[in-house]
Parts: sequence; structure tokens; C-alpha cells
Amino acid sequence: MLLNYDADDHRAMLAAIIDSSDDAIISKSLEGIITSWNKAAERMFGYSELEAIGKHISILIPTERQAEEDRIISSIRAGKRIEHYQTVRVTKEGKEINISLTVSPIINAQNKIIGASKIARDITKQKESEELNRQYASNLEIINSTGRTIAAELNVHEILQTVTDVTTKLSGAAFGAFFYNKTDSSGETYLLYTLSGAPREAFEKFGMPRNTDVFRVTFSGEGILRSDDITKDTRYGKNFPHSGMPKGHLPVVSYMAVPVISQAGTVIGGLFFGHPKSAMFKKDHEILVGAIAAQAGIALNNAMLYEEIRLLNEKKDDFIGFASHELKTPLTTINGYLQLVDQMPALGEEVIPKIKKQVTRLSTMIADLLDISKIHTDHFELNFITTNLYSLIKDSIEMVKHLDANKHRIKYDLPLEDVNMNIDKQKMEQVLINLLSNAIKYSDGGTEVQLKAIIFGDQIHISVMDQGAGIASKHLSKIFSRFYRISTSGKKMPGGSGLGLFISKEIIQGHHGKIWAESIEGKGSTFHIVFPINPQKIPASPK
Repeated sequence: MLLNYDADDHRAMLAAIIDSSDDAIISKSLEGIITSWNKAAERMFGYSELEAIGKHISILIPTERQAEEDRIISSIRAGKRIEHYQTVRVTKEGKEINISLTVSPIINAQNKIIGASKIARDITKQKESEELNRQYASNLEIINSTGRTIAAELNVHEILQTVTDVTTKLSGAAFGAFFYNKTDSSGETYLLYTLSGAPREAFEKFGMPRNTDVFRVTFSGEGILRSDDITKDTRYGKNFPHSGMPKGHLPVVSYMAVPVISQAGTVIGGLFFGHPKSAMFKKDHEILVGAIAAQAGIALNNAMLYEEIRLLNEKKDDFIGFASHELKTPLTTINGYLQLVDQMPALGEEVIPKIKKQVTRLSTMIADLLDISKIHTDHFELNFITTNLYSLIKDSIEMVKHLDANKHRIKYDLPLEDVNMNIDKQKMEQVLINLLSNAIKYSDGGTEVQLKAIIFGDQIHISVMDQGAGIASKHLSKIFSRFYRISTSGKKMPGGSGLGLFISKEIIQGHHGKIWAESIEGKGSTFHIVFPINPQKIPASPK
């Protein structure tokens, strides 16, 4: 059946379609005056039909885009249709929105172009989604690129500077910094290592961050700390002598700190970011920086391991050269003495003790080298026997006195009652002789060396104290490493293989004990060993 519509019905139907559309449909004259405005246009741009009709279309166009209207009108006058033109328009409230614009000429009954019809679709969400995808792809590429760069780098400084620069840029921070999780002697200050976006003086003249509640979150490895306004955090500002932010310090409102953790779970340090405006760091920034920080932890592990191996090889090479010299010296001396006796037999009685001393020195070095070889091949064994504390101490002291040409005064303080121990006496004597010999070697002739033994429970604590030059704090944690020797400023290096403390540590650990040193430069050093009376009763720890 045919349905006939008159013109009024047709116009009513078109009006209904236009008003029900989700797209803004607007008509305008060739002069740009708005002549129609549907419901969707009201929702999209905020103007009512009454407010819009009669106004120039420029009320919807941002100032910097006004030239677009001239180009659109020119195309319409030429009878050209514009399809899916993506641009930006502005609402009544001044908010800019992304739209897709289709513009068609309006032609009257005389086939004359009298205006234009615009269909505008809000594509803001689409644009935001595209931007998010673009940003995600870009960030992913930055993460992958950074990962490849730092994975191929073995220089610690280069790794940290790259990571600091990249994460500062990614997070949009005004500045970023990496602080090592290292403290000074009072356990207070962390170490600034790399900086991005600010001069180093901006930090250093106000002192490094210290172990306050704010920084503890990062350096304890608790996780990422992000604050829209760190000045309002209850943990902020407790950094004596400063209360709050020091005058002239970099302005920090937005704050984010990300720990850098090694594969072993140790906090190497932290990445810190600041911005003078509030709420600048988002969850996405956490994720991005956290991903790079994880890669940095692995790269730093590799770089530090490489550096350790490099230094170890250097020390090994130094040791080989040194050992060759040290082994050759007593042999040369012995050979010289033998030639002297051969020419002048009457000097034999005077020379033989000197030859014996050189033989003892040579034997000690060879024994050290054999011990090192056994340690490296896991053939370093201890032979436990029952002996008493008094004989261990006195035999060790007698051996050292026999070798002490400078006649130091060795005093000892022993428990009132002797105690039987189940130890490797020969190896434990080796430890005590080494500690006593070092005390003599590194202190002036005639000064006092004190040995003290204490029994507490099932443990024995022996300490050896000298009045020598002391050991700098930077060396204390390293002196028990293989191939490590300390040069004394302005003085000749005392003789020795440099392996004694490393071997001593292995022996004490084999007895389930501990060895460490305390020292004050200029006032001497004290070496301590603690081990159980019967170490064989303690289960061996897996290596």
C-alpha cells in the first residue's frame, strides 16, 4: 500500500530525525551565521538553540583555528563537500573537544548554494584512546631501548646516568636523582650519584638526604612512594637541622621515589623525582619508572660483578708480580749467604740463623700459596684435635717472638681457668701468628701488642691489639679479601704475601666463627676472632 506524505509531514519527519541524532547537526549561512541547531548540538557545545541561532559560527572555533572557517566556506561556495575533517572546537564553558566534521553545501530550488550543513561527531574519547595507545607504544619502546642500552653497558656511572635521565623525562619530573644506599660513619647520609634536570649544588649545599621516615620507605625497599604534595605528608620535614624545605632548596611538591633493587633483593639505591606543582605524578609513571628501575637493578648487578672481576684480576696480576718478587728475594738472600760462607767458612755460625730466617719466610709464603690453591679447589680441610686454650696462645706467641727482630712487648690476658677445645690447632695457630705478626709489622719497634682471650658460654673471643698507624675505614671491609694489601702513605710497604687475612678468614669460618677488625687511624687496630669451643658439633652450612 502506498503512503503519501505532504510537505509538512516530510519536514516534521526530517526535524525528528535531526533532533534524535547523536551527532550535532548545524546549518549556517555563507556568512557563517547559525540558522539551525539540534539537541545533540546543545549537549555537545552547551549552547541552547535560542543562544546559538543568529550567532556567528566562530563562537565554536578556537582563536588559533579561526582561519579554518574561511577555508571551509571557500570549499562550500565551490560546491565541494568536506568529509570527516578532524579538528578542535570549543564549548560554551571554554573546554576544547575533538570532533570529526562533515560539511555539505545547502542548495535552494534555484540550484543556488545558500549555506552549509555541518554534522559534528565528538571523537574526544577516540583521540584520547589513540593518544594512550601512542604513548603506551612510545613508552614501551623507551623501556625496551633503555633496557638494551643499559644491559650492554658495564660502566656503573653510565648506567645510572642513563636511567636517571630517561626516568626523569618519562615521569615529567622537573628534576630526578639517584642516591646510593650508602651511609656515612654515623649511619646518617645517603650518597648522591647522578642527577638530571638540576645542578648538583642544588642538593649538596643543603646536605644529602638522611635516614628519615620519608626516605626509609625507599631505602628499606618497602616500595614506591608517590605523593601529590609531599609537604603535607606527616613524615615530611623531619630532617634536622632543617624543618620543612630549606630556603633556596629545589621546590618539591609532587614527589616520587622508586627503589632500585638487586637480583639478590638488596636495595642498591633509589630514584627520586620532584616537581614544583602538585599531583604531577600518576600511577602510569610509577609503572614506567618501576619497570626501568627493575632493569637497572639487573644491569647494575652485572656491571658491579664485572667491576669486581676486573679489580680481582688486577689484584691477581699485582699479586703474581709481588709474589714472584717476594719468593725471589729470600732465595737471592740465601744464595748470597751461602756464597759468603763458601768463601769465609768462619762466618757460618753468624750467617746460619739469618739463612734459617729466610727459609722460614720462604716456607710461610709457599704455605700461603698452597692454602690459597686448596681454598680455590675446595680441598681446604681442617683436622680437629683436642687441645687447650693456654697452649694455643702461648705456642703462638713464642713462635712470633722468635721472629720479632724489633722486640715488641707482647702481653696477654687469659681466663683464670684453662679450657679444652676441639679445633685444628695448627690452623688456629696460623691465624694467631698472622694477627700477631701483622700487629708487630705495622707498629713501631718496642711498642706493646696485647692479646686477650675471653670465654663466654660455649664461645671463645680472642682479640689482638696494636699501637700502630691504624687502618682507614674504607679498607676495613676489604682487608679480608684475597690479594688485598694496604699501602702505607709515605712508608715502605711491609713485607708479606697479602694473603694472611684472607686465609685466616677461611680458617675461622671453617670453625663456624667470625673475624673482624676495628681501627682508628693513628691509634692502632684491634682484630677479633670468635669461634665455638667445639665447632664440630655445629652442622656445616651449605656453600
